[in-house]
Amino acid sequence: VVSSSYSSSSSSAAAAWCRSLAARITARRGIPESGFAARGIDAMALGPAQGFHTTTELHVYKAIWKKKKTYTIRPIGRKKTGGRDHTGRIRTHGIGGGHRQCYRMIDFKRLPEGLMAGRLDENKKVMEEKVMEVRYDPLRSADIALVAGGTHKRWIIATQSMQPGDVIKTSGFIGRMAVLAHEGDAYPVGALPVGTLINNLEVKPGAGAQLIRAAGTCGLLIRKVEGTAIIQLPSKHQIQVAETCMATVGRVSRVEHNKEPIGKAGRNRRFGRRPQSGLWQRKGGWAGRKIRPLPPIKNYAAKGSLIKPATPV
Repeated sequence: VVSSSYSSSSSSAAAAWCRSLAARITARRGIPESGFAARGIDAMALGPAQGFHTTTELHVYKAIWKKKKTYTIRPIGRKKTGGRDHTGRIRTHGIGGGHRQCYRMIDFKRLPEGLMAGRLDENKKVMEEKVMEVRYDPLRSADIALVAGGTHKRWIIATQSMQPGDVIKTSGFIGRMAVLAHEGDAYPVGALPVGTLINNLEVKPGAGAQLIRAAGTCGLLIRKVEGTAIIQLPSKHQIQVAETCMATVGRVSRVEHNKEPIGKAGRNRRFGRRPQSGLWQRKGGWAGRKIRPLPPIKNYAAKGSLIKPATPV
């Protein structure tokens, strides 16, 4: 008897609460009480009035790494994406997991900011920097070097035989005679002798190195033609760039990088590489692929008014 009286009292209290709630909903939404019945809605069954979304935001976009407006040599924290964009869909396959990594800002512009290479006398100044450290970088195949000159420090791509204590030179002057450059020095391609091995090549003057940056790679300066230079890339393709494009002398570090054994599948996962499907297999020469000739020389110098044959001093 006690339980039945308790249940009846609780049900009456719940009914009273629902009636008061329906009245509040009516006042909030501006709907008369008769409107619920006309719409076939049971006011007692309505829950608390609250906003709702027609779509659900599955992923809030966050920056992969905090972009610094000023250059810094300190490592920057970087979040992993798993190959997914801001919508949560996979855009790049083969990425996922791996060890935590930090990003180090590499200065691909060897010349100081605001200085362009050329044949003017103001470019005769040679900037010297000392190599402080050569270390492994988890986000690229080549090693990186910390160099210091004057009041600044910066990270650059290390060359094959670069060691701490070395002094490297950077100049933007193009003279009548080719310079005697050593490995690690940076000069315009127009100042280097034909047959020089180069890396970290600019496509546009002052834009920073964009080509030949992977471990163990190098390009070859084949010839010079009317203010331009013909460069053979590691892929055997040939390109034509302005003579004022900067390049570093020598070969990129870690020459044996492509021959390093992985050892096991788990090491690939620690690098952040996710395996492909077991049904997928690349079609190589066994599939009867045609061996095509190399494409013609790509002329970057002819685009725009970047390049004009410089008059010798």
